[in-house]
Amino acid sequence: MYARGMSTRNISEYVKEIYAMEISATEISHITDKIIPLMNEWRNRPLEAVYPFVFLDCMHYKVRDNGTVESRAIYNILGITREGKKDLIGIYLSENEGAKFWLSFLTDLKQRGVEDILIACIDGLKGFPEAIEAVFPKTKIQLCIIHQIRTTIRYVPEKDKKAVIADLKPVYKAVNQEQAYEKLLEFDDKWGKRYPLAVKSWMDNWMNLSTFFEFTAEIRKVIYTTNAIEGMHRQIRKVTKTKGAFTSDQARLKLVYLVVRDLSKKWTMSIHNWGLTMSQLYIKFGDRLQADREFFLGG
Repeated sequence: MYARGMSTRNISEYVKEIYAMEISATEISHITDKIIPLMNEWRNRPLEAVYPFVFLDCMHYKVRDNGTVESRAIYNILGITREGKKDLIGIYLSENEGAKFWLSFLTDLKQRGVEDILIACIDGLKGFPEAIEAVFPKTKIQLCIIHQIRTTIRYVPEKDKKAVIADLKPVYKAVNQEQAYEKLLEFDDKWGKRYPLAVKSWMDNWMNLSTFFEFTAEIRKVIYTTNAIEGMHRQIRKVTKTKGAFTSDQARLKLVYLVVRDLSKKWTMSIHNWGLTMSQLYIKFGDRLQADREFFLGG
């Protein structure tokens, strides 16, 4: 019941009504704490050596701390294994973003066995590109196009939003990076003077926004957005939305772990067209996937 979002108080009331048993919310909290050692073991488990794709995004929750309610973030790292299956490889707590924090969790991934990440797909996180270059220098970074579009229209009044979004489409739907940059310059010519901040964010981040143009359509579909991890977050929020504020960081971490444990039971199938995607990755990154040649060739 706790793993499905019921509060300890509601569980207490339910048990009393159905079973005529008295058990306090505090006792129920202590009972659910029994999973903490399992959670810690799972968070520190060994990982695979290579992940073709890794997606990073965060969820914000309210937590009570010394009589006040504060907003805190949980950063989740969803990996796609060489078999094409989802695997949540990290859950990290932090009050502040920054290169120091990114460096700490990337180092943790490396200590748990990750030797290489081919492509990291992220929102526009400050300091992350520098941190990943320090730990996984060969990793390519793709900023989420959907997040970038959302950032862009923050600087645009309602009357022009549809037109701006329409003019951005030829940029990220271009055939290749050269054509995309030409379309971006056209976008700048049309909107740059009117909404300079909207255009500046594309120009400043173009190197990491345009990474997906290096790849074929199958791989582009996977990496141009962080939708893979956002879908997981939607499932988690269906359970956690009943919580007004968590009593502690441990309480929110415990519930997210329990929800993910249930979700991951469904992650038995490879993502769509994985065989074709892996073939193309092998052409592009063959030397870094060499250890899996027998698996790749079906041997």
